[in-house]
Amino acid sequence: MSQLKSTHQTLTKRISFDEFDEIVNPPKQTVDFDNIINAVISRRQALKVVSIAGASAGMFAFMHATPFSFNNAQAKEILLDFKEVSANALDTITVPENFKWDVVVSWGDPMWSKGKDFDHKTAGTFESQLLSFGDNNDGMFIFEHKGKTILAVNNEYVNNDLLHYANPSKKPENENDIKKNKYAHGVSIVEIENKSGKWKIVKDSVFNRKVTPDTDIEITGPARGHTLLSTDADLRAQKVKGTFNNCASGKTPWGTYLTCEENFNGYFMSSDANEKVSAEFKRYGINTKDWGYGWGKYDDRFDFSKVPNEPNRHGYIVEIDPTKPDSTPKKRTALGRFKHENAEVVLTNDNRVVVYLGDDERGEFVYKFIADTKYDPKKDNSNILENGTLYVGKFNDDGSGSWLVLDEKSTGMKKAEICVHTRQAGSKVGGTTMDRPEWVASHPHKAEVYLALTNNTNRGKSEAMPINAANPRADNKYGQIVRWTPENADHANDKFKWEIFLLAGNPKVHANNNAGSKNINTDNMFNSPDGIGFDSRGGLWIQSDGNYSNKGDYEGQGNNSMLYADPQTGKVKRFLVGPIGCEITGLCFSTDKKTMFVGVQHPGEDSSGSHFPGTKDSIPRSSVIAVSKKDNQAFL
Repeated sequence: MSQLKSTHQTLTKRISFDEFDEIVNPPKQTVDFDNIINAVISRRQALKVVSIAGASAGMFAFMHATPFSFNNAQAKEILLDFKEVSANALDTITVPENFKWDVVVSWGDPMWSKGKDFDHKTAGTFESQLLSFGDNNDGMFIFEHKGKTILAVNNEYVNNDLLHYANPSKKPENENDIKKNKYAHGVSIVEIENKSGKWKIVKDSVFNRKVTPDTDIEITGPARGHTLLSTDADLRAQKVKGTFNNCASGKTPWGTYLTCEENFNGYFMSSDANEKVSAEFKRYGINTKDWGYGWGKYDDRFDFSKVPNEPNRHGYIVEIDPTKPDSTPKKRTALGRFKHENAEVVLTNDNRVVVYLGDDERGEFVYKFIADTKYDPKKDNSNILENGTLYVGKFNDDGSGSWLVLDEKSTGMKKAEICVHTRQAGSKVGGTTMDRPEWVASHPHKAEVYLALTNNTNRGKSEAMPINAANPRADNKYGQIVRWTPENADHANDKFKWEIFLLAGNPKVHANNNAGSKNINTDNMFNSPDGIGFDSRGGLWIQSDGNYSNKGDYEGQGNNSMLYADPQTGKVKRFLVGPIGCEITGLCFSTDKKTMFVGVQHPGEDSSGSHFPGTKDSIPRSSVIAVSKKDNQAFL
């Protein structure tokens, strides 16, 4: 997910996206840390964060005392009944004693009978990868259609040294390698079925489909036809090839899948050593060197010295209908262009469609989109996301907030320009820079929205990213979860009240703010909340994508894990621990609520020694697992 690994600098060690971004996009201005503290004290006296109970409580970001006061006396606990799992560094999945898990599908598993089983000696060929499940699965959703269960899964990126395991360089070395690399990206759509208590893919299903960086996709919305998206191959700017670096996802009330393009910038390069990178490209992290994928060497689309507008054609939400395998996916430019994390779809009180969106980079924004057309279950809703209005979030230190409209009057930009250069538009109106906005999740029973802010090593180090109440820690290693309630409990409203639900931290190592909020203890502590989502009971699932060294600031936190939180009481329990080097990401439930599908991404990252889900002689493979109760009863 957001911890994208690059092989750009070395052949044997991948570095995190944060580390890579630190090198190519350093903070604008470093300032003395003591001056920041003094400035914050003098300007605000103390940061204020609204408490969970609704009253304001004074807080200063560097004090251990926190304002989090969950109303335990009146709230009815909704947590699932399970014995909390302890943190560990094992190379397996750990779940509570009354639960079990199985692998549903792994990278390289054939989706059609003519495909070949995964080859652990070579990691396969481009022909086998085209017929197989993609790599590094992330966001996903289940779709039921005519008695069939269809699973749509993002395949975010590849680990070059695993995908090209047989190459001496551990990199793509020729055109066939590039094809293999591409075909491991995108979206894998598979029919699955439960046989004898285990979920497996149905080979040769009519619903099985791969959407890759070479798939034809329609451009829709305000940027369709604009010169910023025009290329020699598509002068009218109506069609684009491909989607890639698909991070998290969304699901619409009308039954379509939203896949979110995140770190698209890492695939572009320039073969012209003297190429001057525009300010617009720099804002999106586009540079003359890619992140080791090498696509531009064999496909001119990814060499912006040859196709200057191609980067503008990526970084969008793509809508796919998994029930119609012949349908053309659509890039919804109306929802803006940035490093999309997920797309959380809700309805206003009068049935207008709202999509909450996070831009996963340090110091970027959270957005809201409201469609022009109302949702009507009796009508064709396939073009609802064609047009609408974008807003950027403003989080005030007193716990109030507002959605600032991005239009021609507020930004001085045309609508199509706002859709292509959305980050610039957000800056112009004064959106609040956030600590890497990841997944957004909406409570199923009330108008309450949660946002995971995973971490930000640059917070407090530059004037562009000052400490504020929503992002209260300098050099934020652990992350936090913020939640808000729209005014009048209506998502259409441009005013809201916000509060911090959880500050991740390590109370075993720290006795100050870095220990975390009061609902964090040595049993449930973790770092870097990333994927979040609600179940039908209203319980919040939290998935981590952070440092798994189990040392220093992260001592005792073990491998990345998944936790369960009660929004009413604030109680947090660890439910699952992943294998070595992995990220836990993506979750959804079967219709009967007996199975939770969970994503295990990049096990064995950084040569950490994992062989999950196989034996010691196997290549580690990203996988989707199914978690269920041993007694086969419903989860929820």
